[in-house]
Amino acid sequence: MSSSQDPQPRGSVPADDFKSVLTWRGANKTRLEQARVQVSGNRIKAYGQIIGAATDEHEAFSATYDLLTNDAGITRRLAVHLIRASGETQISITRDGENTWLVQTPQGMERGAFGGAEDVDLALSPLFNALPIRRHNLHREPGEVEVPVVYLYLPEATVTAATVHYTATADAITVVSPVSDGATITVDPTGFVQDYSGLADRV
Repeated sequence: MSSSQDPQPRGSVPADDFKSVLTWRGANKTRLEQARVQVSGNRIKAYGQIIGAATDEHEAFSATYDLLTNDAGITRRLAVHLIRASGETQISITRDGENTWLVQTPQGMERGAFGGAEDVDLALSPLFNALPIRRHNLHREPGEVEVPVVYLYLPEATVTAATVHYTATADAITVVSPVSDGATITVDPTGFVQDYSGLADRV
């Protein structure tokens, strides 16, 4: 996979419309993620892939994802195709016009509000942090927000309701999540992650 480039040069005014290919390398160098991102206003469409080698924490896996938000940056649909040694798994997470989530996994179908979530979060992926960061404007001004999410664990393929806490300062963003107890995030001018301490950095 080739190296990505920033959607906008650092220090410039963020654009509302751009296309880019972003690439992140796992902190332990056993994982790689690349995504083609299309942004139009607050709307995001992303198609990406995560490839993970076997580690002490998880088995080897590959996951492709297709993400679409609405014009407000709220998730409409996430489809994931997961490949492990045991076989292939399809996962579908959609949100309807009545703010109800429909989650389809190998364990069955689940319908619910998931704590009022407006975002999905994909474990091990830096990209999905851009959804709440951009919508709450945390890449442009200091702030603090608790974000309920539909959380998809990889490579387990389990889905739960969770809460992610973001605290933005002038220098960085601190995140507390199911897989992070106070990691530091830096983002580019458009709100996409540059570096996520302990998880991944952009190349």
